[in-house]
Amino acid sequence: MNAVSFFHTSTTKPYSGILTTTRMRNLVIGLLFLTVLSPIFLYTDMLSASFTPYSSKQEDVNAFTLPSDTRHLNVLPQEESSTVIKEPIGIVYTDHTNPSSNTILTEKDLQLPDAREHKYARVLSATDEKGHSQTDNIIKQVIQTTNQEEEEESQKDNGSDRESHQKTTQDQLEQQSAVNSGKDDEKDAPIAETNKQTDQTAMPDARVRQLRDQLIRARVYLSLPATKNNPHFTRELRMRVKEVQRVLVDATKDSDLPKNAYAKLNAMDQLLEKGKQMQDDCATMVKKLRAMLQSTEEQLRVHKKQTMFLTQLTAKTLPKGLHCLPLRLTTEYYNLNSTKQQFPNQEKLDDPSLHHIALFSDNVLAAAVVVNSTITNSKHPSKLVFHVVSDRLNYAAMRMWFLVNPPGRATIQVQNIEEFTWLNSSYSPVLKQLGSRSMIDYYFRAARASSDSNLKYRNPKYLSILNHLRFYLPEIFPKLNKVLFLDDDIVVQKDLTGLWSLDLKGNVNGAVETCGESFHRFDRYLNFSNPLISKNFDPRACGWAYGMNIFDLKEWKRQNITDVYHTWQKLNHDRQLWKLGTLPPGLITFWKRTHPLDRHWHVLGLGYNPNVNQREIERAAVIHYNGNMKPWLEIGIPKYRSNWSKYVDYDHAYLRECNINP
Repeated sequence: MNAVSFFHTSTTKPYSGILTTTRMRNLVIGLLFLTVLSPIFLYTDMLSASFTPYSSKQEDVNAFTLPSDTRHLNVLPQEESSTVIKEPIGIVYTDHTNPSSNTILTEKDLQLPDAREHKYARVLSATDEKGHSQTDNIIKQVIQTTNQEEEEESQKDNGSDRESHQKTTQDQLEQQSAVNSGKDDEKDAPIAETNKQTDQTAMPDARVRQLRDQLIRARVYLSLPATKNNPHFTRELRMRVKEVQRVLVDATKDSDLPKNAYAKLNAMDQLLEKGKQMQDDCATMVKKLRAMLQSTEEQLRVHKKQTMFLTQLTAKTLPKGLHCLPLRLTTEYYNLNSTKQQFPNQEKLDDPSLHHIALFSDNVLAAAVVVNSTITNSKHPSKLVFHVVSDRLNYAAMRMWFLVNPPGRATIQVQNIEEFTWLNSSYSPVLKQLGSRSMIDYYFRAARASSDSNLKYRNPKYLSILNHLRFYLPEIFPKLNKVLFLDDDIVVQKDLTGLWSLDLKGNVNGAVETCGESFHRFDRYLNFSNPLISKNFDPRACGWAYGMNIFDLKEWKRQNITDVYHTWQKLNHDRQLWKLGTLPPGLITFWKRTHPLDRHWHVLGLGYNPNVNQREIERAAVIHYNGNMKPWLEIGIPKYRSNWSKYVDYDHAYLRECNINP
C-alpha cells in the first residue's frame, strides 16, 4: 500500500471506529445496570408483598381455587376442585433449636414482651381432619426432640440454675398447650403469660434461694485444692461472692432484689460452671460438704440456745421507760392530798347486776391498754366495773395513773395484794412453796439452772402471787356472781357484753379451747409418766386458754374449786406433776368443768407466732400477746404492735418524760 492510499484509509475510518466503541460501552453499561438494579427491584417487590395487610392477603387466598386436575398433587389429601381454600389453622410452638430456612418470626412474636425468649415460631397447618392429624404428629415428634435436647442441657448444669429450669418447664407448658388447643396465637399467648405469673407467685423467693445456693457452692470451690492452685480464678470467684452478697443484703423475696440481681446471678453461674469443670476429685468435695453441714448444724444449735436465753432475758428485763413510769407516778401519788386519792362510784363495786372485770398486773402501761381498749369498744361502758389488783411496789403508780386518766363512765377499783390478809402461806400451798428454799434455789442457783433445758419455766414471774391470784376469785369478790378475768397482755377489740349472759351449762370456767395445735394438749403440760396424772386425765384432751375467761362464782363455790386447786398444789410440792405456771394447775382444777367458747372471742399467739391469720385477728373480740414478744418490748413482733399501741396516748406528759415512744 502506497502512502497516498494509507493516508486515505486512516483518514476515512476513524469516525466509524469511534461509533463502534461507544455502542459497545453503552451496551456494557446497560447490562451492568440490568444486573445490579433488577435484584433490587425484585427484593423491594417481595418486601412490599410481605407487608401487605392481613385482610388483603386473606381476600387473595380466599379468592384462589384449585384447578380441576389434582392428580399430581399427591403429597397431602386434597379438597374437591370447587372448594375454596380456607385460612390454615396456625399452630405456633416455641423452637429452641437453631433456626432453619423454614423458620419465620411472626408479627405476634414481635409484639410479645418476651420476644427475645421466644426466638422463633413455626406455623404448621392442615386443610382437613386427616391433614390436621398428620400435622399434630409432626409437631409432637418435633416437641419430643426439643424436650430431649432441653433435658440434656439441663443435666449438664444440674441444680445450678433453678430459673433456667423454670423457663424450660414454662416453654414445655406453652408447647403442650399449643398442641392441645389447636387455636391461634392470640389465645395461646395469654395462657402462657398466666402460667408464667403463676410460677412467679408460687415461688416469690426463687431467685433469692438461687443466689444463696450460689454462695454456698462458691465457698466450697474456694476451699478445694484445684481452686487454690488457680489464683486468677480464685480472685474472680471472691469478687463474684462479694457482688452476690451485696445484692442479697437482707432480701427475703425476689421483689427485694435490685435490678442488676439477674445479671450478677448469670455471671456467678457462668463462673461456677467454669469452677465445676476444674474439679476432678469428687470425694474431696463430698467430704468438704459434709464437714460444712456438720459445722452449720452445730452453729445452728448454739445460736438457737443463745437466742432462747437472750429472748428469756429480754422478757424478764424491764425497759427503762417502763421502769421510769411507775417511779414518776408513785412520786406524784404521794404528793396528792388524801381526798384526791379516792375513786368515784365505789358503791358499784359489789353490784352483781353490772359487768365486773378482774385484772391482776404490776405493769401500769399494759393495764392501761386493757382498760382503755375495753371501754373504747364497749356498747355499755357505764356497766363496766374494773377490779385492778397490783403488788406493793406498783400499787401507788397504778392508782395515780387511773386518777389522772379516769375510765370515763366506767368504774374502777385499784387494790394492793397486801390488803388480802387471808392470803397467807398457812392458807395457800402455792404461797408456801414460792417462799421455800428449794424454790429460791431453783431460780437463783446456776447449777440448778443448767440442769433444766426449758428456760421458760425459770421466769421469776412465777414467783409472784399475782399470777396465782386467779384461783381465789370467790374470796376476792364474795358478793359477785360472774367475773370476767383478763390478762394484762391482751387487747379488747369488740364489745364483751355477751359474755356475762352466756349459759355455761353448769361449768365453772368459760374459755376458748386450743385443740388446733398439738402442743396445746394435756400431755404437753402434765407429766403423764406419773400415775396420779395418768389415772385421772386424758393426755389428748384439749387444752384451753387463760387470758380471757368468764367464771361462774356461784358454781365455783358450790363445787368447792379452791379446795381442788389446793389439793393438787400440795401433791405437786416437788414439781413432779407439772412445771411451774398457772395453766397446768388450771387444766387440772377445771378438768371437765370448762365450757368451750367460740374461737372468735379469743385469738392467741401474737407474742410468739408471726403467722397468725390476719382475718382471725380482725374478727377476734380479744387478741392475746401470750409469749415473750410483748408489744411493749423491743422484741415484740412489729406487725402486731399497732393493734396494741393505738390504745396508748404517747403524747401524755408522763410517757414523754419517760421517753416511751411507739
